[in-house]
Amino acid sequence: MTSIQESGSSSPPIRILLIEDNEANRRLMGDYLSYCGYTVFSLAEGTQLASIMEQFQPQIILLDLKLPTIDGYALLEQIRQREDWRSVPVIVVSAYAFQRDQQRALKLGARRYLVKPIRLSQLTDVIREELAPG
Repeated sequence: MTSIQESGSSSPPIRILLIEDNEANRRLMGDYLSYCGYTVFSLAEGTQLASIMEQFQPQIILLDLKLPTIDGYALLEQIRQREDWRSVPVIVVSAYAFQRDQQRALKLGARRYLVKPIRLSQLTDVIREELAPG
């Protein structure tokens, strides 16, 4: 059975975990990515990371750094400590524009660092590049 989201392909939609505390940003990115054919699970904070990673098994993670309770840096560390999660690409989408923030996130294992505000087309381009084989 094919759904409209699959755009005629036989493979299931890519699963994206979106961790963003700003409701407007979370809704905008989530709706846009769903419209583009991705399956999106959104979290407003990172305290449920472990259970969602197990249940949803995302193929890519979009991560804000400034989050309530636990920040994005700590989540990056958690992701990189688990061998079964390490291969999941993490794209940081943050308002932190300083070079030191970018360097810290990349050192902790983020594959890309996008500074808000971002163009949604740029986001989908980066997702496609990160998920491209080889």
